[in-house]
Amino acid sequence: MNLRALRYFVAIADAGSLTAAAAAISIAQPALTRQLRELETDLGVQLLQRTARGVLLTPSGVTLYESAQRMLAEATRVRQQLARPQDTSLTPVVLGASPTLARVLLPYLFENCQRSLAGVQLRAREAFTPALLDWLERGVVDMAIVTNPEAGRALTLHPLLGEPFALVSHQSLRLAPVVSVSQLSRIPLLMTSLHRSIVERQLLHLGGKLNIQGEIDSVDSIRELVMQGRWATVMPVSVFKEPRATETVVMSEISGVQLNRLLVLATRIEPQKNSALSAVQKMIESEFARLARRGVFSFPSRMAVNTGSDG
Repeated sequence: MNLRALRYFVAIADAGSLTAAAAAISIAQPALTRQLRELETDLGVQLLQRTARGVLLTPSGVTLYESAQRMLAEATRVRQQLARPQDTSLTPVVLGASPTLARVLLPYLFENCQRSLAGVQLRAREAFTPALLDWLERGVVDMAIVTNPEAGRALTLHPLLGEPFALVSHQSLRLAPVVSVSQLSRIPLLMTSLHRSIVERQLLHLGGKLNIQGEIDSVDSIRELVMQGRWATVMPVSVFKEPRATETVVMSEISGVQLNRLLVLATRIEPQKNSALSAVQKMIESEFARLARRGVFSFPSRMAVNTGSDG
């Protein structure tokens, strides 16, 4: 599997037919067909199904299509970065952060680093914890703020803080400020795969179950669906303290269990101390302390809060 084969595959999927794709990318259709067959042989799965109107993605094709788009975008980004003139006077530090943290953490952190850290250029990338840990080990990022990392990786872990999960719903659903584990099992939820795995592990000893109606690995999408009023979710409390949100939500505590996540700053084990990384780490710790003082990582004093405020 190579980037060219992935580009051809994505072009076919986007065009909906081999003929249209061949015309769009200026390649002979027999050559395009041969590339597709070689890719399917290499992967051992059927990617496309021919129909009278063109081609459709198989389930395996959908999986590859989503991954191929990410890989091609990453290849384009790397190519552009390599072509860009490098400023040798600045030491780049690449920070990875989850979608739930990026919105509340990165703006102020970036501005503060720009003002206070001469000679350091902070860059940021966003992904969920599994991808962040993989990037960290491969050197794509220099440090990452991750959630409940599993032991056994050759990384240095610096605990930052624990943050509670809340059952979050639109006020129109009229859920109580405190919900039991048994009540939780009857509430239709949308969750990310990462948050679902964390919460299910913490409910396991109680025999609690989640009523998952949809698993969506997009925090913004779940936030919008909850704001529309039909769905609820279980997420860290900071997710719904977004200043631009305008609807009213209820953050309900779940009784009988302390659902939470541990936020950890992970770095590679380096033989020598890196002064730029140390400086950024201090900035991150300071910013987490500031946000904690403002109540971003804790339940509001009132269970029904207007998310137009910062909580």
